[in-house]
Amino acid sequence: MHVVIMGCGRVGSTLAHSLEDLGHTVAVIDQDPGAFRRLSPHFAGRRVTGAGFDRDTLAEAGIGDAGAFAAVSSGDNSNIIAARVARENFGVENVCARIYDPRRAEIYQRLGIPTVATVRWTADQMLRRLLPTGSTEIWRDPSGQVALVEVHTSPAWMGHRVAKLEDSTGQRVAFLTRLGEAVLPASDTVLQDGDLVQVMVHPADVARVEEAFAKGPGA
Repeated sequence: MHVVIMGCGRVGSTLAHSLEDLGHTVAVIDQDPGAFRRLSPHFAGRRVTGAGFDRDTLAEAGIGDAGAFAAVSSGDNSNIIAARVARENFGVENVCARIYDPRRAEIYQRLGIPTVATVRWTADQMLRRLLPTGSTEIWRDPSGQVALVEVHTSPAWMGHRVAKLEDSTGQRVAFLTRLGEAVLPASDTVLQDGDLVQVMVHPADVARVEEAFAKGPGA
């Protein structure tokens, strides 16, 4: 797939390299030609100087063939305008904009533009580490019937197999996050201190799941 990225800061350049490593073609747009220094000399994609919401600039970046567009510049207004141009004028199906102001992010979500609210996401991540209680919803399917939830797990479960946790709580563990990396658990995988447990669950059952995970084995 061809992907166009607006913004060649740390996020944009990292995203560009990751996409290229996955076999996609990439074009990066930035108004500052010097920003392209963040790209590796081995980066094979296009470097386009200009505004990411300008139609001619987008055309030069190959927006007509793009399957995705990411607006990750440092300006909220620029990001949302560019995302809307890519979606509404060029028909790009997969569009996402980085937004610093969480209040704006909620508005743009209602307009149909998926957003990543940088400040709120960072604050939420910090809270999850500082106050590891309850659960945090990570994803929900469009029907609202299934959610992926990170659930605080009592230290009493550490040293026990994931299979025992599943049998005792009646929930399916989707994956663990261990030392910053996702791990697909096998039947004999043992929970370790610091593991974050992600569970597939019906949203109506979240409170019950939180209670079950907060208790130790046999509690």
